[in-house]
Amino acid sequence: MKTPVRLGAFGLGLAALFGGTFALAANVVPDGVVEDRLNEIEPEHDMDMEGGAEDDHGGHEADPVRGLSIEQDGYVMSAVTAPAAVGDEGVLAFGITAPGGAPLTEYTESHEKDLHLIVVRADGAEFRHVHPEFDGETWSLPWSWNQPGTYRVFADFVPGDTAEELDVTLSQTVEVAGEYAPRADNPVTRTASVDGFDVTLTGDLAAGATTELTVEVAKDGAPVTALEPYLGAWGHLVALREGDLGYLHVHPEGDEPEPGTTSGPRIVFATAAPTEGRYLLYLDFQVDGQVHTAPFVLDTDGTEPAAPAESASPHGHDGTDAHDD
Repeated sequence: MKTPVRLGAFGLGLAALFGGTFALAANVVPDGVVEDRLNEIEPEHDMDMEGGAEDDHGGHEADPVRGLSIEQDGYVMSAVTAPAAVGDEGVLAFGITAPGGAPLTEYTESHEKDLHLIVVRADGAEFRHVHPEFDGETWSLPWSWNQPGTYRVFADFVPGDTAEELDVTLSQTVEVAGEYAPRADNPVTRTASVDGFDVTLTGDLAAGATTELTVEVAKDGAPVTALEPYLGAWGHLVALREGDLGYLHVHPEGDEPEPGTTSGPRIVFATAAPTEGRYLLYLDFQVDGQVHTAPFVLDTDGTEPAAPAESASPHGHDGTDAHDD
């Protein structure tokens, strides 16, 4: 992941791409299978070499989905160690090896961090975006689990050992002991209520084309204009394909915010869905030094929910309306 934001990570065979079930979501899809599937997709708009494509936000085709494997471009994520059960206090830790097998020790800072860690339960019900510490060989941070289940752990980083510009997203799964019923469905929802904030998402996803998504933050019925820069942006949006949790690039719009400024209530993103289907989206935004996460669910066909669904928080940029503190 690098500026612009590229938060922008398993299944034996193509079924994992559209499986939609809890079991398939935890499997690995070989990189070659993903590439073959994506090569079948034609963008919905043709490129205009003079001025870009019509209505496709500059004519960008969908970025390849990532994070479906422990390996990308020769970089490999080790097995993840973590507490085994809910309530156990411990450490979550893993390593990254470079092409050739030696530990990767050089990283290029991206959005103020060398590595971004995304942890999400396979049904999308639990989500965290955190930043572990690096001791020169192992990434780690204190950890405990809130709910049992199968979790996908994504490491999103830019290697610093090559002159080639690479966005790498790797993933492993972790099993957390305990009885639970995976969430059977993620209904489409464009609204979220989190920590007293009401967040609304407008815009649609389109398979094979880049589209614009806008989120607007309010509190007690009033627009929030005190959004603070968070990791070098006004907000961060993570998008995951339901079923296999394929990890997508999401690009913030506007200039990088200056320290000490605030903005709001709108944050604008550009994202590209590689295939038809349902996508889980998680917005991180910061107010008064506190980070809040708002979840949404969208279909590529633009289906609207019958009624706004109130979402609980699990636990992403518009350069307009900026203010000096």
